[in-house]
Amino acid sequence: MSTPVLHYFGLGSLGRGEIVRLFLRELNIEYEDKFYVYDDTWPSINKSAGISLTGTLPVLEIDGQRLYQHLAILRYLSRRAGAYDGETNYEKYLVDAVADIYNDWRTGWVAQLTAKNSDYQTTHVKKFQDLFTDFYSRDARGPYLLGDKPTYVDFAVFQALDNDECIGCSSDTLSEPLKKLREAILARPNVERYLAERAAAK
Repeated sequence: MSTPVLHYFGLGSLGRGEIVRLFLRELNIEYEDKFYVYDDTWPSINKSAGISLTGTLPVLEIDGQRLYQHLAILRYLSRRAGAYDGETNYEKYLVDAVADIYNDWRTGWVAQLTAKNSDYQTTHVKKFQDLFTDFYSRDARGPYLLGDKPTYVDFAVFQALDNDECIGCSSDTLSEPLKKLREAILARPNVERYLAERAAAK
């Protein structure tokens, strides 16, 4: 079986591709990174090489397939592993609901990268951290959305918290549920190793 290939822009720890990369490491899946420059040359590169059907990245080549859309990729990897996706219909609903909320957060975050909004931290960040906190407060077992069972969306929310911090817009104080989530993801052995490697490579 050929080694999976993850196509993404060279954005360091930012963006959608990093969530896929983080989750691949969590699942202990060896893969090859293929990076592209994030500028106006990408459309012509994509057109000539036919990398992405949607024109966007990440794209993951795995199991003889080319997968698009980062949340759909995370779901595919979860189902492939037989875990990380909830077990009951209600658990799957919760995971999907928070994934949709995360995607709404991401739309505003991307806009903030170019059109700086002075109220981003007090409006956008607060709104979505309040929403995340509500969902992550529902299962007292914690620290994950489904209590002691990690799901793919936990990694997406972790990335949202990290990316707001990376652009200097993190909340002054995280809620306890979100602190516990972040600490739990950071303590996962494969994630811990990956983040240490990433920090050493800077």
